[in-house]
This record gives sequence, C-alpha cells and structure tokens, in this order.
Amino acid sequence: MRTAETKRETKETKIELKLDLNGTGQSDIQTGVGFFDHMLTLFAFHSQVDLSVQVEGDTWVDAHHTVEDVGIALGQMILEALGDKVGIRRYGTSYLPMDETLARSVVDVSGRPFLVFNADIKNPKLGDFDTELAEEFFRAVAMNARLTLHLEVLYGSNSHHMVEGLFKAFGRSLAEAIGQDGSNRLPSTKGRIEG
Repeated sequence: MRTAETKRETKETKIELKLDLNGTGQSDIQTGVGFFDHMLTLFAFHSQVDLSVQVEGDTWVDAHHTVEDVGIALGQMILEALGDKVGIRRYGTSYLPMDETLARSVVDVSGRPFLVFNADIKNPKLGDFDTELAEEFFRAVAMNARLTLHLEVLYGSNSHHMVEGLFKAFGRSLAEAIGQDGSNRLPSTKGRIEG
C-alpha cells in the first residue's frame, strides 16, 4: 500500500499526518508556521507523495517544537510506508537550481540514520520560521526514517532560495530513492537493509 498515518500528541504539539508514497504531489498542510507550510507543500509536490499535516503547536513559544515534531512524525511514516523496502531504488540524488542558489540532496534509504547538513544561511528568520530549524527538521526526518541524508547549499546568497532549494532537492532525491524499479529484490548485497 505504501501509505501510513499517525496521530502524535505531546505536551507541546498535537499532529495528525497522512502519507501516501504512491501519490501525485497533493498536500493539505496546516502547521501554524506559514513558511514551513510552504516548504512542506513544495516537498510533497517535488517528491510526488500525497501529504496531509495538521498541527496544533505551542507556536506562542516559537516554531521549534512544531517543526521538529513534524519531522519526527514524517520520518516515522516514511519508514512505515516503505515496509520491507523490496523493489525500491534505495539511492537518490538531486541538484536543484533556484536563481543564484544551487542545492544538492543525496539520500540512501539504508536503515542507517545519518545527516550531513552544510548550508550557510545568513538570514536568521524567514517569516515566522527560524532558518536554523531547517537542519532540525531534516535531522528529525533522517533519524526517524532511518535515512542517510546529505544536504548542501553549494552556493547562494538569498536565504529564502537556499532553504527552498533544500526542501525541493530533498523531495526529488527521495522520490528517486523510494521509486520502484520493478524488481522483487532488496537493494542490498547484505540481504537486508539495516535498521
């Protein structure tokens, strides 16, 4: 089925998330953090997954709990929806140009969670979104989906373009990695994907 959904509740956030890896890029995003909604919409479109995210979060504190907890929930649902990972491509790479910015995302659906994040984003805030939360979001996704994820802004100067480039590049590289190759094999010489 390659679908998953969760209701995740803490003292800081209440999240309802639905994911369909065989989607068409449709999204319904309401996190209470406008810029983050925009980024998740772009991620869904470029990864060609259907994604619904509804959040009640303590945004009067700041957006940190909302952004990180959505990353946790999304990562967990990616892992669940992938199931045994038989027949997926496993690896994905995307270079994403956005005007003066070039972003790169390389992902391995390996079962070995790791994040390398290299982006010198100058502007500390984009709307209601602290730009340092981009790394927190991607770390939460990578750790909980058990992805090896390398994200980098190779060059750029506009902070909006840099963050947007990373979300789009991640979506495109993930789409490639979770794409099905028509085989009935596990994409690993070990006979299993770690995790």
